[in-house]
Amino acid sequence: MSKKVHMVSLGCPKNRVDSEVMVGLIQGDGDFEMVGDVDDADIVVVNTCGFIDAAKEESVNTILEMVGRKEAGALSKVVVTGCLSQRYHEDLEREIPEVDTFLGTRTFTKINDALKGTLKERTYIQPGSFLMDHEVARTNTIRGGTAYLKIAEGCSRSCSFCIIPTIRGKQRSRTLDDVVEEARRLGRSGVKEVILVAQDMTSYGIDLDPRENRDYLLRLLLRLEEEAEELHWVRLLYMYPWNFTDDLLELFRSAERLVPYVDMPLQHINRRILKSMRRNIQRDKQWELIERLREIDDLVLRTSLIAGYPGETDEEFQELYDWVEHVEFDRVGVFTYSPEEGTHAATLEDQVEEHVKAERRDALMELQQGISERKNREWIGATTEVIVDGVSEEHEFVLQGRHYGQAPEIDGVVYLSFDYGGQVPTPGDVVEVEIQQASAYDLMGAVIPDDPLGLYE
Repeated sequence: MSKKVHMVSLGCPKNRVDSEVMVGLIQGDGDFEMVGDVDDADIVVVNTCGFIDAAKEESVNTILEMVGRKEAGALSKVVVTGCLSQRYHEDLEREIPEVDTFLGTRTFTKINDALKGTLKERTYIQPGSFLMDHEVARTNTIRGGTAYLKIAEGCSRSCSFCIIPTIRGKQRSRTLDDVVEEARRLGRSGVKEVILVAQDMTSYGIDLDPRENRDYLLRLLLRLEEEAEELHWVRLLYMYPWNFTDDLLELFRSAERLVPYVDMPLQHINRRILKSMRRNIQRDKQWELIERLREIDDLVLRTSLIAGYPGETDEEFQELYDWVEHVEFDRVGVFTYSPEEGTHAATLEDQVEEHVKAERRDALMELQQGISERKNREWIGATTEVIVDGVSEEHEFVLQGRHYGQAPEIDGVVYLSFDYGGQVPTPGDVVEVEIQQASAYDLMGAVIPDDPLGLYE
């Protein structure tokens, strides 16, 4: 009888792709069966995140929960992988001896050996991270018609607050041919939306050919436009504010598959703080880039910010607040600064108190909530394409999907109503919807029954 395995995947979409590779490897081995409910499992794999304090706490609590199940006899084995394991394996080995095996960001492909107990050591950690290719076994775990596609590993930047280069190593990009082949394979499997992810999207390819690094992402997108005919949408995440060429901006205007959605983590606007963060773009250039992006019709602009960076004064925070109020981003995520050991920022004096960080984060989110609600209300009366994800997790009798300006799991959704006399949309369908209601984060709309796009023919 095959052993039943449950996967817990924590952290970002890039980590989720690693989980999908492990699921693919496990499913390819006849000794195991993947199950969606931990109560049905014999073995649990926890793929952890070790990016900031909140993520580390979630990862540790999850490990302890699974270890508790093992001690109670509900599980026979617990395997821990991912960034937390890579970063803190010695501490975890010592503090949680009940974990059977620890694998890292480069060695998680040994997952089947770990499940079978054939590894000679309890812990297998090597520097860097595993760079997949299109031939690697992988099982898409995103519902509906969407899939992530990781085009590079690691990061070669030296931002003062970020531990990712230490955990994952320097950037290594997949080749153009390899990425295009995986995109086409996903399209042939029924995927309608591919979301390209990398730690530093706009630096894709710099390690392949430094002389042409400013063109690599553009070349990839052009090839996807021409060759990935099965795809309906291509979305980009983590586009840092460098290497935005005129040609790339023009492609956002003219491309058929590339959606006009830019997720660009800017972190701050104050000159002193940007310098201390070791960002290689300053206030004036950020303003200039935002103005150029705003010239693109219907573009949705998302950013991430850090509140309470070391030494951030009331005046510097007010500058950030006023900037967010003026720019009116479509989407904003705000993180409180987390001092990560091994980073330069953690050694700085004048660390901001936790309650001040939280107050600043909450102030920014309250400000953005009002902006987001007003922008969402501008959608009322408009018609737009929506990719159907499936049944809502909040409302079991309601379908939900997303328009081009909504990325899964980080943005809002479109709740769908439809004519029950017609064909019921199914996950993965792309339907035309008239938006009828709006809240700060989500929209509600009716599927247009005439199906003018001819998608159900």
